[in-house]
Amino acid sequence: MSTQTPQELTATAALVSPLQARPHSATLLATHAAAKQNKKTDRLVLSLLKPYRAWLVIVLVAMLVEVLMSLAAPWPLKLVLDDALGAHHLPAWLDWAHQMGIGRHTLGVALFAGIATLVIAVIGGIATYIDNYYTTSIGQWVANDLRLRIYEHLHRLSLAFYDGAKTGTLMSTITSDVATVQNFASSSTLGIMVDIVTIVFMLGLMIWLDWDFTLIAVAVMPFLILFVFRFKKAVKDVTRDVRIKQSEIVAVVQEGLGSVRAIKAFGRQDLEVAHMTAASHASTEAALRARKIKSLLSPVVAIVVALCTGIVLWKGTALIVAGTMTAGALTVYLAYLNKFFKPVKDLASMASTIAQTTVALERIQKILGADEIIREVPDAVDPGRARGEIRFEHVAFGYGADEPQVLRDVSFTIEPGQVVGIVGPTGSGKSTVVSLMPRFYDPSAGRVLIDGQDISKVKLTALRSQIGFVLQETVLFRGSIAENIAYGKPGATQEEIVAAAKLANADEFISKMQHGYESMVGERGDTLSGGQRQRIGIARAVIRNSPIMILDEPTAALDTESERLVIEGLTQLMKGRTVIMIAHRLSTIRDADKIIVLADGVVVEEGTNDALIAQGGVYAELHRIQYDTQGDNHACAASIVAHATPT
Repeated sequence: MSTQTPQELTATAALVSPLQARPHSATLLATHAAAKQNKKTDRLVLSLLKPYRAWLVIVLVAMLVEVLMSLAAPWPLKLVLDDALGAHHLPAWLDWAHQMGIGRHTLGVALFAGIATLVIAVIGGIATYIDNYYTTSIGQWVANDLRLRIYEHLHRLSLAFYDGAKTGTLMSTITSDVATVQNFASSSTLGIMVDIVTIVFMLGLMIWLDWDFTLIAVAVMPFLILFVFRFKKAVKDVTRDVRIKQSEIVAVVQEGLGSVRAIKAFGRQDLEVAHMTAASHASTEAALRARKIKSLLSPVVAIVVALCTGIVLWKGTALIVAGTMTAGALTVYLAYLNKFFKPVKDLASMASTIAQTTVALERIQKILGADEIIREVPDAVDPGRARGEIRFEHVAFGYGADEPQVLRDVSFTIEPGQVVGIVGPTGSGKSTVVSLMPRFYDPSAGRVLIDGQDISKVKLTALRSQIGFVLQETVLFRGSIAENIAYGKPGATQEEIVAAAKLANADEFISKMQHGYESMVGERGDTLSGGQRQRIGIARAVIRNSPIMILDEPTAALDTESERLVIEGLTQLMKGRTVIMIAHRLSTIRDADKIIVLADGVVVEEGTNDALIAQGGVYAELHRIQYDTQGDNHACAASIVAHATPT
């Protein structure tokens, strides 16, 4: 017996009620989210089909003709069985055939039936060709539009999206998932439409022929539909798992082939093959689980169809014996019954295809629904060519809600034409600062201004045209050297390309190549040395002619001679521009007009090289550590050389 007081019972109930309500609330939220996702997917499909409305009308008309010919196909056989071979006469609506002398005797009726069969087949064949051609065309163009829409949207997303995205998953979506949608639109969509229309027409004709027979077929339909819908949900779940596993295979391949030099250098081919083996086995097991579920559907539907057909065959034979039904009528009815259940079986078997397409559309919608886009305000302005003044006002930024703030309160000013170095310990936010200037990210607090104009109110294209980059590793794209230099300025002339290459000290090696500026670079420029890639990167920045330059330690990975040539090119590039240089080697910014020192997300020091060393603060400590380390390294290198020199 409970010993709780009424007040305690009330308090207990108050605590228990919310706990009991949670599963129901979670279910409602999940249902609402699913319904919202379905609406978005429906809108996506409709928007993709909208440009092809005229083609859809053609497909619809051809499909109706195809269905009508399918409905007419069994009737010539009935004429032969009942009118040519039996004692029945042609129906009244075919009296015109008697007048033409084609159906007055057995062979005449058979000839008419044969001609009718051919005419029906020809008309149906033409309709099938038309709807197949236009449906395939719609599928191809829808896939083209969808592929371009995804790719364009991916390029509009901010870098914040890519910080958490997997390249393999994105590649899988833009290839495999779009192909799934294309295949469905090209083939399955037409099949489903034909099947649905056929079921409706067939049901009407079957009721007209013999309504009590038809009740047998109709009676099992609810059970079949319920089974198919429950089956579809199970298939959708396993299909989603298969697509995830397939995306992981793409990710493993993309990472392994993209890092093949490092893999070979460390001799870890076996490890990468093991990664691929694990991903492939997981995908295979998921696919087999999916096939296990999919294989169950067809036999179940076939058994139900056979049961209905057997009952109709037994009942129809009894009616023929009783003289209330003709053999031709039973033949037509059995043909219709088979045609009635064929679309049902097709729709059931398409449940897996529909599930695959649904999952593909969900994955596509997930990308298209990503809202991490750097947006322009409606009244964004084009400020023209910038003078180059940059100001940060109490800027804060973090890479995610759960991540600590990389920048907490950063404020500084860079005057037009100044060369400014940005230094600091690892993780202090140097790269983040320069990523905020072209709005690769937006700050969570504070403002970034160029020439006194808040960059959030400037057109993105205009803003980014003001800023040039020379990164630590220049990325080269597929194409010729000339095309890679002109990447910084679409439509650049050959004279401009050559002039930019000369300023960057790149013309020296380009002109010695077999095809000169038309020489093709390997993937990511691997056929060129690091110094050559950097000089092409500088030429790309020169031809862009931006008033603001961001240099991210462009000489860090170069040998002495390559560094000398690159520095000469950079010296030409920096003239008359505002330059922000991220420095790890402090010697590269020794002569900078100003050095900004970051630590713990704030600016801790500003000044020239000599002034900061004299302060004895963070910069002085970085300087001491770096030069002491360099001294030790030089001594170590000298010792190695001494021991390696033969006596």
